[in-house]
Amino acid sequence: MEALRARGLTKAFRVKRKDQGLGGSLRSWLRPEWEEKIAVANIDLDVGRGETVAFLGPNGAGKSTTIKMLTGILHPSSGEATVVGFTPWRERAKLAYRIGTVFGQKSQLWYHLPPLDTFELIGRIYEMKRDDYAKRREDLIERFELGPYLRTPVRKLSLGERMRCEIAASLLHRPELLFLDEPTIGLDVVVKQRIRELIRERNRSEETTVFLTSHDAGDVEELCSRVLVIHHGGLLLDEPVERIKRDVLSRKTITITLAAEVSPEELPCVQGTENVAVAGRQVRLEVDLRRAGVEEVLSGFIGRFGIEDLTVEDPPMEEIIKHIYGER
Repeated sequence: MEALRARGLTKAFRVKRKDQGLGGSLRSWLRPEWEEKIAVANIDLDVGRGETVAFLGPNGAGKSTTIKMLTGILHPSSGEATVVGFTPWRERAKLAYRIGTVFGQKSQLWYHLPPLDTFELIGRIYEMKRDDYAKRREDLIERFELGPYLRTPVRKLSLGERMRCEIAASLLHRPELLFLDEPTIGLDVVVKQRIRELIRERNRSEETTVFLTSHDAGDVEELCSRVLVIHHGGLLLDEPVERIKRDVLSRKTITITLAAEVSPEELPCVQGTENVAVAGRQVRLEVDLRRAGVEEVLSGFIGRFGIEDLTVEDPPMEEIIKHIYGER
């Protein structure tokens, strides 16, 4: 069974052509000329029920435009799509009962009211039976550990607390498909991990399909089974995450803060480390996990140097996408 299917999905916008100089500006105002800008070009998508899919691309690649068409906000210029059995732009009201959305930079919670009031409003908007609503609400409150701040105005919540409430609110009406747009943006490492665990648990327990956009490689690696990459409005890549992890996410960046300054010549030489940089007490190096493990690299430092701080990071999503573009 498919949760989402698109064929030849295309969106073009008419934009006013700008002429250079004062005279050109006057002409463009009196007699404007228009040109067509293709935002999304002939995209084909297939997402099965219960799948977790990452939809990636740089800013301006067409991700948001695609999601707006799939949620019924925009009407495509051509092509067709079905989302949980509905044509989004023709049956948007019916579709809204079957999908959930979370946008990291735009809240669906009422800013001056506590989350509990928004939950009540959502329950009534989706015409949930009172017993079902109460049971579902209490389950989400327990799972997401929302009890301590249910009656706190949203404006007084931290970003991590608000995002947990956002995701709980989007799941209240039991959506079959969840669109997540940057759900962990701006969150610290601990909160990010908790959000990922909650999303993963909902996917496993209720088979909720997840369609995710993110600039965080950790979101993709821990949540998704497939990666779709869009570039210049067209679909560039459709691969399992395991292959991306093997070919692209096989690198880690290790930053070590030592107790005292060292010179590059004093550092241990470990096979698989590249681009070693030393700045005062801080050592930064890249590790190819296919050639050396993180433990192997760190063993060369432990015991020889005093270590004050240590971080291990994935490559930035921009670097991953750039690598994919280079391959293609």
